[in-house]
Amino acid sequence: MTSRIPKAELSGLYGVLVERTARKMLGDVPEGVGVMWHNRRVLNFGFAVARRIRKWDRCDENLKSFAHMAVAALVGCSFCLDLGYFDAHNKGLDLRKAREVPRWRESDVFTPLERDVMEYAEAMTQTPPTVTDELSARLLEALGPAAMVELTAYIALVNFMTRSNTAFGIESQGLSAACNLEPLAVASKS
Repeated sequence: MTSRIPKAELSGLYGVLVERTARKMLGDVPEGVGVMWHNRRVLNFGFAVARRIRKWDRCDENLKSFAHMAVAALVGCSFCLDLGYFDAHNKGLDLRKAREVPRWRESDVFTPLERDVMEYAEAMTQTPPTVTDELSARLLEALGPAAMVELTAYIALVNFMTRSNTAFGIESQGLSAACNLEPLAVASKS
């Protein structure tokens, strides 16, 4: 499927810079960049958010990666799942676990804390949200307040990104395949 909004051609000096940066970071220019090029204020907002959240350091990167991918799997954003897996590879995170996120409930590779994080990510993503006091209390005790605030904000922003990409019809571009990563695990249809 192609995006629901046609890509715009990146133009001008800024377009060259964006294209060069994307190719350096990802090996390609994501289709979503061309779609968002139609409204550069929105594109720049997305870039700024992405830069800023990379600096957050109170919550474990593996946990945030698993949360991101759990949201993407639930929402159905194949681009975000692929990007999350690619990003886990580039950050040196646990790829064995990242690969299993789409079937985290069935997999035996995750710790109880990691399962709680993915459950929390899914509960925040549901409409309406289904976060419980019990789950929040377990995470608060395990992570502490600063990491819990960071994880919650991170999941909220990931929802913004995954839902935008899904609405635009942006699909996987094979970023993880370009790194010769094993394909992501697929959840059973139970």
